Amino acid sequence: MMETAPLRRINTLFLPILLSAALLGCGTLPNVGPSRSDMLAAGARNKVAIVELDPETVQTLANAKPASLVGAFGDYRPARETRIGVGDAVQIVIWEAAAGGLFSSPVVDRNSAGTRSATIPEQVVARDGSITVPFAGRIPVINRTPPEVEIDIVKRLSDKAIDPQALVTITRNISNTVTLMGEGGPGARVGLTPRGDRLLEVLASVGGSRIGPQDVTVVLSRDGRSIRVPLQAVMDDQRENVFLQAGDVIGLVRDPQTFTAMGATGRNSVIPFDTLKLSLDEAVAKGGGLIDFQSDPSGVFVVRYEPASIAAALPQATGVVAENGFVPVIYHVNMRDPASLFLARKFPMRNKDILYVTNAPANELNKVLNLVNLLTTPIVSAAVIRSYAK
Repeated sequence: MMETAPLRRINTLFLPILLSAALLGCGTLPNVGPSRSDMLAAGARNKVAIVELDPETVQTLANAKPASLVGAFGDYRPARETRIGVGDAVQIVIWEAAAGGLFSSPVVDRNSAGTRSATIPEQVVARDGSITVPFAGRIPVINRTPPEVEIDIVKRLSDKAIDPQALVTITRNISNTVTLMGEGGPGARVGLTPRGDRLLEVLASVGGSRIGPQDVTVVLSRDGRSIRVPLQAVMDDQRENVFLQAGDVIGLVRDPQTFTAMGATGRNSVIPFDTLKLSLDEAVAKGGGLIDFQSDPSGVFVVRYEPASIAAALPQATGVVAENGFVPVIYHVNMRDPASLFLARKFPMRNKDILYVTNAPANELNKVLNLVNLLTTPIVSAAVIRSYAK
């Protein structure tokens, strides 16, 4: 009984003090981030929208239309005829019905029939939109088709040449091209064919993308407007494989889709989608899942900036001020509810989302107990040593 007396005195005097100090210091204990209550209280000042994940929210997000090439530019159909533009190069061949005319050579001997045609060297269409034809003068060609120019040339030469005929060929159609650039493929200026060319056809003509389609974003710029869509979305939906228009600029940007897993997950890291579409349940699995005795299944959150157009359809986001067209939104899901597993399967993750899981309350208590044990162990050990030394 004498050996336990020092321990009794420690329990009586020091343990309540140590417990009080540990409990007072709970707010300063190491933690993975905000608690569940902190996250839910973040919307109190209308700076962040706290949205509970329910069937209505999932349906609202499903109805939101992602960026679309066909939605932005329509189903453009190219003209049936190729028209000549400034900078194009054209070549003209003129025939006459008999030798000895303006564009033909006479018969010089019985073994030579002479020539009845002449080729005018290639010309680049000037800024005034015209080319020069001998004995016909300056002929406007801009925004005209080769057959239209042929008729004009023949008309101007009809009283000068012997029953002339003309053939106009576009040798370099610079005005009817698109520009391809970016790290996903080789930079090039690609000519469009009269039948019309779709986006994927132009990409294929230069060798395609050097990066996996799930990691490439296509930026199509036309008439001062730019739309960004994943290349995988263009490959999966034929409607997005739009016809290109002369003057379009196509950028291939390396932009892997990722989300950040934080908090009480098995893997805190920036994690790639590795696919075009990723649901919340798949994201939790990629993040290492929820950890036993540490994760709080009722404290699973997805943090993102929602476009103002989508946030306007969420009642919980009413009153939250948009920043540069985006509203900060925190989606909350309670994984203790079995129904939430079905909602998580329908909830789409987006590029650069944050998946955050809070600590379980029992984990906080465990930290306190560990701290108390850390503080009391040296004292208890010293007391035991002194009691045995007597």
